[in-house]
Amino acid sequence: MTLPPRATIIEVGPRDGLQIEKQPIPTEAKVRLVDLLTAAGVPRIEVTSFVHPRHVPQMADAEEVLARIQRRPGTKYEALVPNARGIERALTCRVDRIVLFVAASEGFNQKNLRAGREEMLQAAREAARMAREARLPMRGGVVTAFGCPYEGRVPLEAVERVAGEYLELGCEEVTLADTVGVTNPAAVRRMLEHLKGRFPGARFGLHFHNTRGAGLANVLAGLEAGAESFDASAGGMGGCPFAPRASGNIATEDTVNMLHEMGIETGIGLPGLLQAVALAESLLGRQLPGQLLHAGIMNWDAPAA
Repeated sequence: MTLPPRATIIEVGPRDGLQIEKQPIPTEAKVRLVDLLTAAGVPRIEVTSFVHPRHVPQMADAEEVLARIQRRPGTKYEALVPNARGIERALTCRVDRIVLFVAASEGFNQKNLRAGREEMLQAAREAARMAREARLPMRGGVVTAFGCPYEGRVPLEAVERVAGEYLELGCEEVTLADTVGVTNPAAVRRMLEHLKGRFPGARFGLHFHNTRGAGLANVLAGLEAGAESFDASAGGMGGCPFAPRASGNIATEDTVNMLHEMGIETGIGLPGLLQAVALAESLLGRQLPGQLLHAGIMNWDAPAA
């Protein structure tokens, strides 16, 4: 088994983790969460999204959150944008990278994004044009890459279509999202092997939900197949508000702990990360799915009981 010496973790809790919450989270609490993640050494944080507040009310304070966070040179701050209007808003803030998103399945685009896949791709083209003019780095998210709640299995050709479009638009990486947590390690390997063969030199990331308990196994399969980045959410917060039964993302702390135990560096300090997880649990008023906060970090130097 060949594994890389390092993996990049992209913390998506402040955006993907909080967007599903019904009760408004105060802006100052979101800022504090991002600041704790920054202090823990998280290299990339998806802070918010510039979607219409009518569709995702929790993200209505995107500009204010980005204005108030404490930044450090080693961390990049990203934001999700759906279209040109989203880019216009993002350009008024200090954003280091934007994230475009289009679903591979037609049904998901139509039912939840209120537009067909080709219409969503056209919106992504316009947003990408504006980002290129502003010299703003981009990554492209392929939603429902491994399965759709309305169509079931998604043809590989549909994923390839969206991924190829992103690369033509100038995205520096493409993230394949298991939006409803249905994939498995073998499918992850097949997907990456196919796409890396189809697009030599392209960088791919993965976004997993732990809906059916295969999240960390899928991370390992992705590492073996050459994925370079992994989205994760503090405490395992989140779930897509537009996908039925899509429970939380893989937990950042559990993912980082596993990688460190395997000798794979992330640059993230677990004690500081657990402070962010504890804050998230306090804000939401419940225990989150992540295990490490309550199990504890293993101290291998401690004497046996």
